[in-house]
Amino acid sequence: MYAAITMQQILERKGYRVWSIEAGAKVVDALRLMDEKNIGAVLVCEQKKITGIFSERDYSRKLALAGKNSKNTLVKEVMTDQVLVVKPDQKVEECLALMTNKFIRHLPVVDKDRQVIGIVSIGDIVKELIAEQEFVIDQLVNYISGEKPHAPVANKAEIELP
Repeated sequence: MYAAITMQQILERKGYRVWSIEAGAKVVDALRLMDEKNIGAVLVCEQKKITGIFSERDYSRKLALAGKNSKNTLVKEVMTDQVLVVKPDQKVEECLALMTNKFIRHLPVVDKDRQVIGIVSIGDIVKELIAEQEFVIDQLVNYISGEKPHAPVANKAEIELP
């Protein structure tokens, strides 16, 4: 069922917007950006290349618990510098297993030139799986009741085009 869904399909529905910050920025600036955009992680990039990812988890474990100050600490001091990435054609099932096995919540999606084209969170995947299950349930209900099947219609208000 959901194994056929790709990262590209998720990005087409959720949008391609990616927020990033430079490694030399202050942690407080990364936190402000994350708060403003309502996101749980921000890519750390230098010259359009990923050098890390900074997440709420990095903040809580590497800064808050260590007693560091977000106004004086640079992102590069507390970011995760080993960033796993996936390709647009990779399947949800594979990416979900990767996220589960590596205990990560965000996966940047890169093209063949390793340029970031989007980022997918565990929440995006769960949302996609729920939508897929609802569609299958609707199809089964329609089949059992004898109604003609309905094609899924995307909510245009939720789609952000690049």
